Amino acid sequence: MSATVAAWSFGLALAGYLAFAVRVASAARGNERARSLLVALVVTAAWAAAALGFGMRPARDTAAVAAVADALRYGAWFAFVASLLRDEASAASSRGARLVAVPVVLALIASVLLSDPFHVIAVLGSRAGLMSWLCLTVFGLALIEQLVRRVPAQTRWNIKPLAVGLAGIFGIDLFYYADGVLFSHVDPDIFVSRGFANALVLPFLAIATVRNTGWTIDLHLSRGAVVQSSALLASGAFLLSVAGAGYFVRYFGGEWGRALQIELMFAAALVVALVASSGKFRSYLKVFVSKHFFSYRYDYREAWLRFTRTLSTESPGQTLSMRTVNALADLVESPAGVLFVNEESRGFVPSGCWNMRAGDGLVRADDPFATFLARSGWIVSIDEWRVAPERYGNAPIPDAIATLASPWLIVPLMSGNALLAFAVLTTPRAPIDVDWEVRDLLKTASRQAASYFGHVRATEALLEARKFDAFNRMSAFIVHDLKNLIAQLSLMLRNAQRHRDNVDFQADMLATVEHVVGRMNGLMLQLRSGTTPVANARPVDLCAIVRR
Repeated sequence: MSATVAAWSFGLALAGYLAFAVRVASAARGNERARSLLVALVVTAAWAAAALGFGMRPARDTAAVAAVADALRYGAWFAFVASLLRDEASAASSRGARLVAVPVVLALIASVLLSDPFHVIAVLGSRAGLMSWLCLTVFGLALIEQLVRRVPAQTRWNIKPLAVGLAGIFGIDLFYYADGVLFSHVDPDIFVSRGFANALVLPFLAIATVRNTGWTIDLHLSRGAVVQSSALLASGAFLLSVAGAGYFVRYFGGEWGRALQIELMFAAALVVALVASSGKFRSYLKVFVSKHFFSYRYDYREAWLRFTRTLSTESPGQTLSMRTVNALADLVESPAGVLFVNEESRGFVPSGCWNMRAGDGLVRADDPFATFLARSGWIVSIDEWRVAPERYGNAPIPDAIATLASPWLIVPLMSGNALLAFAVLTTPRAPIDVDWEVRDLLKTASRQAASYFGHVRATEALLEARKFDAFNRMSAFIVHDLKNLIAQLSLMLRNAQRHRDNVDFQADMLATVEHVVGRMNGLMLQLRSGTTPVANARPVDLCAIVRR
């Protein structure tokens, strides 16, 4: 590689990070995060100096010093990001940190002891060293992704420049080491460009420092962030394994090697797309994270917000019953369900089906099982009922429920002591133990759903009553008008027996019929347009009417 280019590249990075470190050192007293940032800047400057020395005099000793400095640089930036992510009040967060710390320390040791970056890879140790470096870059990108996701939306603007800068540092290294693993030797040009790349991200780090005085960023541990980061780490590990397999296939495949490598990468892309779009995989991952990283199964704030949003958001083609089933099923990763609503004349009938068909079966209001639900308000596990039906009063499951596809839980919707409805949820995508936490969450959610459901039904009944009231008022006016018109026609018929030959009477009869026709047409117009006579009330001269 060109010594001049290396001198400019790493010399620029050295000068930039030293100047920035001096600027941060003035505000680092008494602030743990500022001190952590200062250490990362100083160690990065030391790495730039070591890489500069190797660029000016390539040798094994300078390469080893550069590798050790690079490992320390990774550790310093990891420590700084960890200081932003740390939540000392959360035991679950400490447990997750311990689970991550062991492989990170092992990767750092392997990278220091096994790396031989600028020697043609001929032994297993060097190849394992480069793979360990590659793992470190993937882990660094996962940390940045987790940092961005855990920052509240209103403060994400402050942390975004830091995330972009560190993503650039780890991204150029990912390209550098991935190229070395795939082609069995590292590229000197990419090595030299790392100095320029680290210097270019300094403005982003400076902007982040200005936006975050003291780096006092309020963060919270989010299950979604852990799930997304776990998925990213799993994807990175899978892609690394595919890259290694592709290398061996190409190396030992002879003339078929390149074609087999392409086919392997294509198959891996299909697998990643299939897994990423799989709801079952996401459910398994959520259950795994909840079991191994958190003391409680649910993030109740997120679960309650999602439940309320699903229950109250109206969408075309989705009724309140369907939204109720959807909201309850999402809490336990159930893919489908049906809601049986109490109708006084028929009993409990299927009112809303979500992702399934319920059939025409119904449950009578006096059925022993419905009576048990109304009396106890318990959540019934079908699997537990089959093993120990005496826990549920030996009440048989109605055929309308037993014949459904994979029934799992029956959740009653109680309003006071009245059973408004009950939801039947199907078997979840990932196995879930129906423990006290699941039952308490479903019971509380069903109470809110029942309250909302009862409120909506009462509102609908009130609207229906108001419609009948308006109809009755309209009917009263219509009956009054018809009564007057019938009286006019009856009087005319009675007088026609005596005055049918009277010319004046005939003219008056024609005028009366014309008047009646006009009044009938006006009445029909009111019925079609929905206009009520009371809306057009006005003073009337009764003397003129009497005189006429």
